[in-house]
Amino acid sequence: MRVSAEVSFYPLTDDYKPLIRDVIARLQSHAGIEVIPNRMSTQVFGEFDAVNAALSDVMKRQFETNGHAVFVVKWLGTDRRPTPESAEYRSV
Repeated sequence: MRVSAEVSFYPLTDDYKPLIRDVIARLQSHAGIEVIPNRMSTQVFGEFDAVNAALSDVMKRQFETNGHAVFVVKWLGTDRRPTPESAEYRSV
């Protein structure tokens, strides 16, 4: 089953930017998923098990190394990846 997940990561530290970049890079290192970061969140697309494994790996590492952080993940049970025909690609 293909899914979409929208991930927001909130490190509870003043020096948060390197931690956010690390989470995105680690997600992108996982095979079998597509990761689309933007200024508000990061979208992850792929098979449920692959997306879940990638998110679990990244969240566990952050909690073990940095501890104080919040992850918010919204799951959609379908692949809502943007396509050239979708509104995300159209000019306003």
